[in-house]
Amino acid sequence: MLTGSCRCGDVTFTVGAEPRGPGVCHCGQCRRQSGHLWASAYVARSDLSIFGTVNWHAASETAKRGFCPRCGSFLFRADAEDTMSFALGALQEPTGLRLEKHIFVADKGDYHDIADGVPQKH
Repeated sequence: MLTGSCRCGDVTFTVGAEPRGPGVCHCGQCRRQSGHLWASAYVARSDLSIFGTVNWHAASETAKRGFCPRCGSFLFRADAEDTMSFALGALQEPTGLRLEKHIFVADKGDYHDIADGVPQKH
């Protein structure tokens, strides 16, 4: 079981299943919200337990982003699907996870190159 938290510790979570799709998103929304990029994986909503108060921001008609109201840590992304993404950087290590993909790389910032050999999707 994986566990994670926000920076201040007011929001914690546990992941009760093997995470799927560990990846890095370079889209404009994730870049602006995180200040660079957002690394996440996902599980079925029923396999993610969240403790503490989470504020939700409607990022689009179908997606919302969850963050800690005290420290502002961006922790979760929920879509209309039955899954929930969570921030890989919020997990306690060791995670045993490895990135599988970079997505929306056409929108990545011009100030860095992706040179880790992980597959990229535009």
